[in-house]
Amino acid sequence: MDETHRPHRADGPPRVWLLMGHRTGDNSQVLALGEALGWPLEIKRFVYTSWERLVNLPISSSLAGVDKRRSCRLEPPWPDLVISAGRRNEPIARWIRKQARGDVRLVHVGRPWAALESWDLVVTTPQYRLPALPNVLHNETPLHRVTPQRLAEAAAAWRPRIAHLPGPHISVLAGGNSGPYPFDRVSGERLAHQASAFASARNGSLLVTTSARTPAATAEALFAGIRCPAFLYRWTSAAAENPYYALLGLADRLIVTADSISMMTEACATGRPVYLFDTGVGRTSMRERSGAEHEPLRERVSRAHFKAFVYRQTMRYGPMRWTRDIRIIQRRLVDSGRAVWLGEGDPAGAPPPLEDVPRAVARVRSLFEPAAQPRLADPERYGVQVA
Repeated sequence: MDETHRPHRADGPPRVWLLMGHRTGDNSQVLALGEALGWPLEIKRFVYTSWERLVNLPISSSLAGVDKRRSCRLEPPWPDLVISAGRRNEPIARWIRKQARGDVRLVHVGRPWAALESWDLVVTTPQYRLPALPNVLHNETPLHRVTPQRLAEAAAAWRPRIAHLPGPHISVLAGGNSGPYPFDRVSGERLAHQASAFASARNGSLLVTTSARTPAATAEALFAGIRCPAFLYRWTSAAAENPYYALLGLADRLIVTADSISMMTEACATGRPVYLFDTGVGRTSMRERSGAEHEPLRERVSRAHFKAFVYRQTMRYGPMRWTRDIRIIQRRLVDSGRAVWLGEGDPAGAPPPLEDVPRAVARVRSLFEPAAQPRLADPERYGVQVA
C-alpha cells in the first residue's frame, strides 16, 4: 500500500471521527478543531474499563481498555481523519488506523504518551514543553469553541435570568485542583471575598459558575462567601442546561481561576478584560513570590497537601514528560496583555486576538494536500500493516 494518503476523497471532503474522553477540557479542544474544519464528522464516546491502565500501553493499538457494550461502535466505513486527546484514547486511535490498513490520518491534541513520530500531527501548547519537530504544532493556548455567534446566542437565552442584577456583570469561572495547586475550601472563601469586593467597588454583580473539577467543599465556601448581588450556578452532569457560554457572553469582565488553562483561554477569547485568580498563597502560589507573603497556618492545615507536594517534587526532579507547567501559559497571557492577576490593576487596552484555532485548522488541512509527506517513518512499528 502506498504510504502517502490520498489528497481528498473522490466523493467529498474527508470524514472525521472525534474521540471523546473523560476530561471536559480535552473534549472541548477536540470539538473545537473538528467544528472549525467544517468537514463531516462523527463523535465517538467511550466508557473505559477499571483495568485500562494495565492494558493501555504507550505503543498499543487496542480496544482492551474500552467497555464496548457502553461505548460507541467502531466499524466501517473508516474515517479519513481521527482527532483524539488524552492517554486513554491513544490506543483507540491507533486501533482504528490499523483496521483501515494505515489509510487514516491521526491528529492528537495536547501531550501524547506514545512516540511523537507515531502521529501525523500533534497540536500542543507550552505547558507540556514538547520538542520542536516537523509534525508538532506549538500553539500559544489550547483550542477553544468561543465564537461571537455562540456567545451571542447563549447570552440572549440567559439574559432574562440576570436582568435584575446590576451591571457591570463580572463572570467568575471556578476550576479545581491542578497538580501542585490545590483549590480547597479556604481558596473558595478567598475567591468569594476578592470577587465580591471587585464587583462592589464597581457597583456591579457576579455571575458565578463552578465546573466539573470544583470540589464540593470549595463550591460551598465560594457560594456562601459572596457578599454582593449574584447569579450562582453549581455545575452538575445531570443539568439540562449549562450557562457557561452565556456567562462568557454576558460578562463585562471575567475572573477565572488560573488552574484551568482552557477556562483562561476561553475567557481571553471573548476580548473582555480578564483577571486571573491565584488559588494558592505562599508555597502553593502560582506566582513567584519574594517571600514577603506567607501561607497562613489555617490554609496549610486545610489543604490536601500530599498530592500537591508529590507533584511539586516530580516537577523538580522527574522527567518533564511526566508533568506540565501551567505557569508558562499564565505568564504568556499576562505578558501579552490578555490578562492580569486579580488585585494587580486592570488590563491595558484591547488584547491581541488568539489565532491558535485557524493555525491548527491550516495544519490539519495541509495533511490532505497532494504534497503531504508520508506520515510514519516506520509504520509497522506502530501497528500498521503495509502491503
